[in-house]
Amino acid sequence: MGDDVKVLITGKLPDSVIERVRKIHAVTSHDAELPMTRDQIRKAIVEQDGLLCMITDKVDADLLDHAPKLKMIANYGVGYDHIDVSAVSGRGIPVSNTPGVLTNATADLAMALILGMGRRIVAGDAKTRRGDFKFWSPMHFLGREITGKTLGLIGLGRIGKAVARRAAGFDMRVVYYSRHRLSPEDEERWGVSHRSLADLLGMADYVSLHVPLSGGTRHLIGERELKRMKSSAFLINTSRGPVVDEKALVAALKAGRIAGAGLDVYEKEPELAPGLADIQNCILLPHVGSATIETRTRMAELAVDNLLAGLAGERPPDCLNWDQVADRGNR
Repeated sequence: MGDDVKVLITGKLPDSVIERVRKIHAVTSHDAELPMTRDQIRKAIVEQDGLLCMITDKVDADLLDHAPKLKMIANYGVGYDHIDVSAVSGRGIPVSNTPGVLTNATADLAMALILGMGRRIVAGDAKTRRGDFKFWSPMHFLGREITGKTLGLIGLGRIGKAVARRAAGFDMRVVYYSRHRLSPEDEERWGVSHRSLADLLGMADYVSLHVPLSGGTRHLIGERELKRMKSSAFLINTSRGPVVDEKALVAALKAGRIAGAGLDVYEKEPELAPGLADIQNCILLPHVGSATIETRTRMAELAVDNLLAGLAGERPPDCLNWDQVADRGNR
């Protein structure tokens, strides 16, 4: 091992974290804020033994064909829909992610979007900065309350549960839809009740999405689902952009079929669907769900933990495909 093992880190990470790898292996790191292009990664990965990739890097069979020496892939993020795990496993390469660590930051942001949309915080800030705050009036610039309203959570994994816990502080009624229903004891513990997707959409004042992207969740919220929502309801998405049919969302917002949307992710990120940026009853954030100093640093630390373990021939702490890799004799 040592300097003869080469590692590619495709994103700008804290120097202290990269130094952990440099002390053991030869590191090629990308120090610019802009992501590496696919061509840059293809050229750089040819001689690499390890890859620490970002969620913007597509890791598929084509890229793997350019990486004959690759022994470990550590993903900087919990979502891994950009990685063809089957193709990676077929080459006997362990791949990991960073689950758990970004739960609180993302749940905080979901609640911030709920509060921001309900109380029109971004629009109010813009109005004040423009100099349009001319008077106070009882019926001027009204928003909607959060306390006591119904929150519909689609997906109840770590982040969904963390949002439910925060919603309890606002005395919200929390209903959820998930393929895997909790036990009655756990539903009581988290203060939630299960509903069908159709029922949840029809009763929720705020609908917040917390599902991974898969074939089954792509366009989970489309024209039909948006029509089921109350005209006074808000859609919040901090999960993955393609979970929502963005074109249908734009149409629903323009027609007033829902009251607004708070989005941190987009279907063809970083592009927005035509017309979305012009709609005023939206908050549009640049994919910052996990963007706190504490969380992004801890994500980097976890990714490096996984990377170093895999390169040492050990099971990475957060391995996604260890059973498949072990079956190929790579334990």
